[in-house]
Amino acid sequence: MMPSRDTSLDNLLDLHGQVLVIDAAGYWVRFVVHQVPVTAQKPHGLDYAMPMHAPDGTRLVGFDNAHQVEGKRRAEHDHKRRLRTVKPYAYRDAPSLVADFWSEVEAVMREKGVWL
Repeated sequence: MMPSRDTSLDNLLDLHGQVLVIDAAGYWVRFVVHQVPVTAQKPHGLDYAMPMHAPDGTRLVGFDNAHQVEGKRRAEHDHKRRLRTVKPYAYRDAPSLVADFWSEVEAVMREKGVWL
């Protein structure tokens, strides 16, 4: 018997290429999500970047996995960016990734006074 397919992963992969304006002021999010072979840097088999930007293009929130950082050493693990901080992110599954991302977006929008 074949194991059942994780449809939550399909839902995450379906977000690839989506750009959503999340506020009339022009804040927006972008989803880049690809399934890739499992590696030490990408043990969940995903290459993803989920940034949220201010109207002027400044990245305010971002969730992504291991990658080369221009002018710096390689980010070895999944991480999240919130304003000017970067912290490790412990990927659990696709639904948690999306929920954690939207929670950070909401928190920053409230902190900036855009959402009440």
